[in-house]
Amino acid sequence: MTQFKSVLERCGFKTAEFTEGSLTVRSPIDGSILAQLQETPVDSMQAVINRSHAAFLTWRMVPAPVRGELVRLWGEELRAAKQDIGHIVSMEVGKIVEEGLGEVQEGVDICEFALGLSRQLHGKTIASERPGHRIMEQFHPLGPVAVITAFNFPSAVFAWNAALALVCGDPVIFKPSEKAPLSGLATFKALERAIAKFGDRAPEGLAQIVVGLTPLAEALVESPKIPLVSATGSTRMGRIVGPKVASRFGKRILELGGNNAMIVTPAADLDMAVRAVLFGAVGTAGQRCTSLRRVIVHRSVKDALLERVQKAYGNLRIGNPLTPGNLVGPLIDEGAFTAMQKSLETAQAEGGKLLRGGKRVLEKEYPKGFFVEPAIVDMPSQTAIVKHETFAPLLYVLTYDDLEEAIELNNDVPQGLSSCIFSTNMQEVELFISQAGSDCGMANVNIGPNGAEIGGAFGGEKETGGDRESGSDAWKQYMRRTTNTINFSKELPLAQGINFG
Repeated sequence: MTQFKSVLERCGFKTAEFTEGSLTVRSPIDGSILAQLQETPVDSMQAVINRSHAAFLTWRMVPAPVRGELVRLWGEELRAAKQDIGHIVSMEVGKIVEEGLGEVQEGVDICEFALGLSRQLHGKTIASERPGHRIMEQFHPLGPVAVITAFNFPSAVFAWNAALALVCGDPVIFKPSEKAPLSGLATFKALERAIAKFGDRAPEGLAQIVVGLTPLAEALVESPKIPLVSATGSTRMGRIVGPKVASRFGKRILELGGNNAMIVTPAADLDMAVRAVLFGAVGTAGQRCTSLRRVIVHRSVKDALLERVQKAYGNLRIGNPLTPGNLVGPLIDEGAFTAMQKSLETAQAEGGKLLRGGKRVLEKEYPKGFFVEPAIVDMPSQTAIVKHETFAPLLYVLTYDDLEEAIELNNDVPQGLSSCIFSTNMQEVELFISQAGSDCGMANVNIGPNGAEIGGAFGGEKETGGDRESGSDAWKQYMRRTTNTINFSKELPLAQGINFG
């Protein structure tokens, strides 16, 4: 713990910040207390929101390329603190070291993306049907943005949202998960250091963080002064947040559940497919929204694929995520382990055959850590439990005979986040990514469902929420669009040829 204290201090934490609070933060590795954080009083939330609104009135007038300079500085701070923040992520969430570092790298990457974007917040020029007229679009800053994150990506998802919001002219209020607030705080402190270097061009209240439980998030969701709420979490959470924001005509970005499938056809490169299955289903102990939950494999290659996958599973090293060579860390808590066991019981009751895994391991070494063997269940059909997202390393195997059937299985779940196909047959590939193919927000070819890059828009359809973060034109959600019609003639013709004389 002495070493961890040093990591926190290098990230900008003062001793009192992580030793004198009421919110206990424990490591999923061994249950040890990492910090006692001070919680934000609920009755202070209106003042937080008011500061953000006041900051908006100033920040929106700063030229976008200048706002981009702040994000560039943030990226530099994240790069400098990458090792330490990555270590905090591993300790607090249970990710292996490489995944913790990779998450911080996503923050660096989105800052670089947003810096370029700051000079490209383009509108369109549109032809008018009336002579002497021009139509154009502009994108203006929207207002304060609330960012509410889940435990599994406590650093990257805040960076995704905050980097875009800041270059778009919007202040941010960050509410990290109470299960992983240290990672969020460390990422936020890097932003605070960037703001300090940026100087007085950044108004007070431009970036704020609130730490605590659900009532803090509720205050953000319900405030009419927060025009955009970005919330990452379960579908259950989205069903609460979405209607509340909609009731006040606010905008929302919901990144919710995933039940992601891989179709493996007879034309697949099985070596590649096995590697993708391994990282997709087992990475982050199956606790990614993009984790692989279902393999839909053609009957003719099922045995060959499962033989290789099970062999690969047998070679997995499960243990302390800080130890080099270990690939599977712990589940976030006992509740996640219990949910996995219930799903395994239900799957077998619905006719599934447990091929391997599912047991808790390392209890003697880590009596308070919930390490589990990744499980594989061969299912006779896509039953109710298969359609339910279990946030754990639980992989269902389904069999198909023709590709249309496989695509139907891919789509026949409530979620619609990510999907993929492994095939060297271009007809199969093109069908899968066509309008008659996968109905997910992301449809990949010869690569797993996870590991999304910054440049593409991230998000899914159906119960995943329907919104997008990160790359492409996701930035437009953080801005207010205005259509301007300009008459530079001496006449006043009306549209549609109307004569109102």
